[in-house]
Amino acid sequence: QVQLVESGGALVQPGGSLRLTCAASGRTISTMFIGWFRQAPGKERQFVGAITWSPLSGTRTSYTDSVKGRFTISRDNAKNTVLLQMNSLQPEDTANYYCSAVDRSLQHIGAWGQGTQVTVSS
Repeated sequence: QVQLVESGGALVQPGGSLRLTCAASGRTISTMFIGWFRQAPGKERQFVGAITWSPLSGTRTSYTDSVKGRFTISRDNAKNTVLLQMNSLQPEDTANYYCSAVDRSLQHIGAWGQGTQVTVSS
């Protein structure tokens, strides 16, 4: 059974960048569908983006509109990790960020981890 652990959260100033890591154990992450989600205080957890793979299409990524052009999801197969590169961070990006296995509809499956806190503030 795969276990996913998030890391890399920090306090960053508006306009800054941060890279989050989702580390997998128990399974090779290279062909898994992995999503990033976030939850701000008092708000529902929301989808941020996902990375998928198929033999026909190869690797694909998708993002929610509010992060398109600023966030990038990628894999580091050598380290069995999925990365979330976040640029041009804004205070509204402040949240606890989670990675999760997702299904073909990009819906979360399995258990949630602890997440990693990202705070964007001057």
